[in-house]
Amino acid sequence: MSTLKKPLPQVWELEQFFAGGSESAQLQAHLEQLTADIERFAADVPHLAVPRTEADIGPLAAVVNTLQDLADRLGQASAFTGCLVAQHVEDARARIAGAQVRRLAATLEAALTALDEKLLAVPEPVWQALLAHEAVAPVAFAVDERRRRARERMAPDKEALAVELSVEGYHAWSQMYHLVSGKIRVPVEEDGKEVLLSVGQAANRLSDPDREVRRRVFEAYEAAWAEQADIFSTTLNNLAGYRLTLYKYRGWDSVLKEPLDANRMTEATLNAMWSAVEKGKGKLLDYFAAKAALLGLDRLSFYDLNAPVGQTDAEKIPYDDAAQFIVEQFGRFSPSLRDLAVTAFNEGWIEAEDRPGKSAGGFCTSFPLSGQSRIFMTYGGRSSSVDTLAHELGHAYHFHVMRDLPPLAREYPMNLAETASTLAEMVVADGALEAASDPSRRLALLDNRLSRATAFLMDIHARFLFETEFYEARRRGALGADELYQRMEAAQRRAFLDGLARYHPLFWASKLHFHITYAPFYNFPYTFGYLFSAGIYARRERLGADFPRVVDALLLDTGRMTAEDLAKKHLDVDLTTEWFWAEAVDHVLRDVDEFVRLAREETGRR
Repeated sequence: MSTLKKPLPQVWELEQFFAGGSESAQLQAHLEQLTADIERFAADVPHLAVPRTEADIGPLAAVVNTLQDLADRLGQASAFTGCLVAQHVEDARARIAGAQVRRLAATLEAALTALDEKLLAVPEPVWQALLAHEAVAPVAFAVDERRRRARERMAPDKEALAVELSVEGYHAWSQMYHLVSGKIRVPVEEDGKEVLLSVGQAANRLSDPDREVRRRVFEAYEAAWAEQADIFSTTLNNLAGYRLTLYKYRGWDSVLKEPLDANRMTEATLNAMWSAVEKGKGKLLDYFAAKAALLGLDRLSFYDLNAPVGQTDAEKIPYDDAAQFIVEQFGRFSPSLRDLAVTAFNEGWIEAEDRPGKSAGGFCTSFPLSGQSRIFMTYGGRSSSVDTLAHELGHAYHFHVMRDLPPLAREYPMNLAETASTLAEMVVADGALEAASDPSRRLALLDNRLSRATAFLMDIHARFLFETEFYEARRRGALGADELYQRMEAAQRRAFLDGLARYHPLFWASKLHFHITYAPFYNFPYTFGYLFSAGIYARRERLGADFPRVVDALLLDTGRMTAEDLAKKHLDVDLTTEWFWAEAVDHVLRDVDEFVRLAREETGRR
């Protein structure tokens, strides 16, 4: 078994990809050649002959191969420039290179619209022969999916026009939201003086131990968003209006068609999942009552949901200790996951150093030409940082399992993207809870897990309910800010089972996800991924030693079949029925009883 270095590197190694960082001559040469090849591809596709017989499919099969080669090279450059910007946000050369990569991606996407026209024109018998061709068969699912989606849209030339117009229209509304929300400042009093917080800083204060701080910040936060409510209602209405108009001309009746297609799942599966959630999440009300008692409250309000309870981290966890703990827990789950983590820690795959100039947040990105990943975060020494490390290592493992597949077979949807990462996080969280003997420490860990369950089963459900009902109402005309307030609070009351004393009716304005344009209904895939992973993890004991093999085989197929087929093949479950989802809900709520017991013991000692 591999062992960890001491001390571990906390700065990632990027030189092997393109030496020289943002001034890399290798990177510029790569981008110059890639530009020439993408432009040639874009020029050649419109002149590609449509095969009319099986003997003619060779050129089209070759185009599929060329597309995948371009995608991997583009992915390598995108990952590298993304890492450069994240590690040093003021690296102007890196930002310029990143913009160049995005332009190349747009050029390639435009060329694919022309390719769609060719795919649609292939006669059915010839199409089947193409899918069976040795160059296409490994990615037949993705190629057939592209043709099916093209058939369900407008003519390719109209789709191309819609894409071009969206830059100055559809996406511009999202940019407006980002611009205005980025300028909002929340006035709060701290140490006897008024300070102006960004919305992100204010949101962080909602987990302050002092309830009076949380209340004051929340009220100022709501008031700040309310001042711009008319602007945000305009952006939201216009984004929805654009989508509804586009759907009308595509002949789509349901606003859920696009997000369901993007996530390769059916509406029956979505309905089964939400039905199981609605039937099972009532147990969270016991958690709410126990947490309220710990905080000295009759009922929780929205701004109390993330209030800390129990014994939180008393002192920082050294990075090397966190790595050792993660590796040990991964080893109990899967030797191959453990080995991947050891490689990532030892070989500088992780940018963890706490220093100024780095971007916020964390991510995992993959370098397809190299078969490696890189993880970005700023390690803070708290349990949340350990969780983030485990989560991002799970993403790296997902790519590790798939790394030898062709590019089109590695493209998995958002609802499956969190499978390995959530499993990895669950493994480490279970290990942390098992190692905690102090009741107050266990209470804090259980609260963290149940806060996540609340987010996925209640908060995200509220987003889904609001967005579904908003889009149906938007068909009849634009909605004013006052009506959006009412609809948001009604959705939250239903999703939280009327279990809170106060809600967040400005959530439709403050939540970025309602205003993004790269993915519609950016809500239910989170709950799907969380519960799908929990459902898999719940089978750990019954599968025994075979569990890691089942997980690896499932991950390997996440880019080449529907969610329903994936679950049927590897878990022998039907996602369109409730019982799988009900079992997953039960699994994530198994902590409620212990939390309630420990909370009663804690309040009894006061």
